[in-house]
This record gives sequence, structure tokens and C-alpha cells, in this order.
Amino acid sequence: MDIIIGDDIREAAPSLRVLVIETRISNSPTTEAVKALMRQTAGLIKEHYALADINGRPGIAATRAAYKACGKEPNRYRPSQEQLCRRIVSGKELYFVSNVVDVINVISILSGHSIGGFDADSIDGPSLTLGIGRPGEPYEGIGRGPLNIEGMPVYRDATGGVGTPTSDNERTKTSLSTSRLLMCVNMYGEEMGADEVTELSRKLLKTHCGAEDFSARIVN
Repeated sequence: MDIIIGDDIREAAPSLRVLVIETRISNSPTTEAVKALMRQTAGLIKEHYALADINGRPGIAATRAAYKACGKEPNRYRPSQEQLCRRIVSGKELYFVSNVVDVINVISILSGHSIGGFDADSIDGPSLTLGIGRPGEPYEGIGRGPLNIEGMPVYRDATGGVGTPTSDNERTKTSLSTSRLLMCVNMYGEEMGADEVTELSRKLLKTHCGAEDFSARIVN
């Protein structure tokens, strides 16, 4: 999959790098092992951060700064990794979706980066272009319904938007039948480096999702 970073997002977030991971997987309902991994990860976050500290994590702070530069208010449309960390520190119950979604959430929580996780076979065309959302642009967030993505970083395929740091799109979300995974790790700031994120992703996806033909590269 070719990943193209548009001039508009380059201007708003000049330090942005995208770690692109592609792999074959076997997805399943969340196993007890992944639930235990999620709980362990939540425990680490609770141990190291208070609620007031979450926005100060480098990856989260940089993503919020990118939102503001693009024209979006991050307190109204929080990036997904911030949402997850705030949920954990606030003591709210963990939720589970599937092995691949929950593993990606673990990686996002630990790294501080927002991650788009897509069913590669649902993407229209051979490329994704990252730009900024336009007024009135249609977008169906996963479990959220219509989402106002104006002024928000957004990946688009030939049909339209597929992913933002706040929510991916229903059209290209992973399911239990997903066999080809595309992950876009949006590194607006340096918290966990690309090599460490790559190795963490390789390990967890292989262990819990049977990952094969794993590849990773940086687009900047």
C-alpha cells in the first residue's frame, strides 16, 4: 500500500512520520491472553500517570498540537490514544473488541501514538493519502455514526476518508474475517521510537494474531 502525505498536513505537522506496517493475520474474538495483556497495560498507565498528566505525554501532546494546527479542537475530538489512557486512569471498565483491535490498542497506549488499523482488502485502490478533513466531508466513525472531520488529519482512499486519529471508518475497519492488516502509526512527536514500535508490533501480532509476511517502513 502506497502512503502519500499531502502538502496540507506537511505544513501543519512538519515533524510527522508514519510507520507503515503490513502483515497477514488471523483474527479472533478477544482471548483471555489478550484480555490479560490489556489489564497489564492498563495497570502500567495507572501506575505512571494521573489524569492531568495524560495530555503531557509527548506523543499525545504532539498529536493534539497537530489537531490545533489543522484547525480542530482536541478537547472536543480527542485522539484515540488519549481517549484510551484517560479511560484507564479514570477507572472506567476496559472494553474488548477482537484480538487484532485490542493488540493495536495496547500498542497505541504504550507508545503514545495514534494508530489506524485497516482491513487492507477493504481499501479502495492501491494508496492512501493523508490530508486534512474538509467542511461537510462524509465520514462514518466506528461506533460513533457521522463524525465531523473538518480540520482533522484524515487518510483517504479512492472512495473517501478511512481513518483519523479520533476514529477509523466503519467501511475499512477490521473484522473477524480480516486476513490482511494495514497499520499506520502516526508519529507526530517522539515518544516511543519507530524501531521499538515495530518490534513491539511484530511480537504482539505474531503471538496473538499469527502474523506472517510482516513488513514495516517509515514514510516522512
